[in-house]
Amino acid sequence: MTHDSEKNLSLFLQLLDDIYDKISPIAPLYNSAFEVLVFCIISLRTKDPVAYAAADRLFAVANTPKMIAKLSVHDVASLIYPAGFYRRKAEQIIAIAIDLVSKKQDQPPRTRNELLSYAGVGIKTANLTLSRGFNIPAICVDIHVHRITNRMKLVQTSTPDETEIALQRILPREYWIMINPTLVYLGQHYCKAKTLCGICPFLQNCPLMRIDKHR
Repeated sequence: MTHDSEKNLSLFLQLLDDIYDKISPIAPLYNSAFEVLVFCIISLRTKDPVAYAAADRLFAVANTPKMIAKLSVHDVASLIYPAGFYRRKAEQIIAIAIDLVSKKQDQPPRTRNELLSYAGVGIKTANLTLSRGFNIPAICVDIHVHRITNRMKLVQTSTPDETEIALQRILPREYWIMINPTLVYLGQHYCKAKTLCGICPFLQNCPLMRIDKHR
């Protein structure tokens, strides 16, 4: 790693700490890893407000594998509508619930490979379930993490999967869980597709400001 890269990383870690202090304590997504997993499935290709509302409706009726396994696809689909691909997601959620019940488990597996074996579970969903459901270090790369880390020259990647691998190489493990909620906050409020640097309260430790000065 070059001196410039080390400086950028140092600023970036300070930035994460600054944002974490602002939004800490980070509220758990839901009450259990199973709920986190189900929410993640619902949220795919669905706007956050719609996904949260859909998950809340479902969990008000059933929030454990045993309870969801007793529901029909029509029941679950109706509860999570209008989430994108709601019927397919209902089938996937019920299939996971039935599998866990058959194994006498009330929570999903604690390894990425096992989570990825479920239909509807990709790398982002698996990592978010591990990090926010089990507090197991995992880097969840969504659109905000991918865009911001590339914008700040921490990584130079084309896909979220490439970004995850690149971040694993440079990011201390104690930041793996933190990076997603902090950059989601930054991306939603200030570091959007069109940046709002003029009103961002975190400029002091922003690598982007250092990059701009050296252009």
